[in-house]
Amino acid sequence: MESPAESSANGGEATVETLYVALMHGELEMVARLLAPDLEWWFHGPPHCQHMKRLLTGASSHLDFQFVPRRITGIGDRMFVEGWEGAHVYWVHVWTVQDGVITRFREYFNTWLTVRDVSPLVWEAKANHEGLTLWRSGPTEYPNRSFPELLLAI
Repeated sequence: MESPAESSANGGEATVETLYVALMHGELEMVARLLAPDLEWWFHGPPHCQHMKRLLTGASSHLDFQFVPRRITGIGDRMFVEGWEGAHVYWVHVWTVQDGVITRFREYFNTWLTVRDVSPLVWEAKANHEGLTLWRSGPTEYPNRSFPELLLAI
């Protein structure tokens, strides 16, 4: 039997997978149904790399930049998606999904991301803080590529 966190992650993964398929095919009505009207948005990276923003606002076409997920991992209501196109284009998206609707979006472009659990109960229970890492980005094809790294505390 799935735990509530696993069930939430599986439903969230399906929602996010549907979003990327709709984006690839230019199905803007489907995209609009999956996103909350008051979507909270945050971007980290070079300003000229805000491809998702341009795509979702209609400033560019779905043909201008293709987001092809290489890995989708659900942790609770957050979905971590990463993709890369060669050594110079790497992105991580963090989507928060609630009841099948995406309510929050964090985009990291050419940035490594480490996700750690910082809840007080976890800190008290674990003496080895390395065990607090829930997810870490990084394409295996480019293990020595140098990008800035950010810590996302949840």
